[in-house]
Amino acid sequence: MPKSVLALFVLAVTVGIAGCAGQTKAEKTGTVGGAVAGGAIGHAAGGGTLGTLGGAAAGGYLGDKAGEAYDKKH
Repeated sequence: MPKSVLALFVLAVTVGIAGCAGQTKAEKTGTVGGAVAGGAIGHAAGGGTLGTLGGAAAGGYLGDKAGEAYDKKH
């Protein structure tokens, strides 16, 4: 990953994690895990910086929803 893409990705994840203060542990885990996986998939798909950040955003959202669903079941 080029250094600028990695720096932007780390910044986006850091800012995103700061918004997790009111989340449960499952939601936080889902959000962070989804963001990392989505960013990696977006980058691997050849999306460049926009694809990486878009994948991280989409993955974080889906991971958060998965964490909420987990909390409802348990």
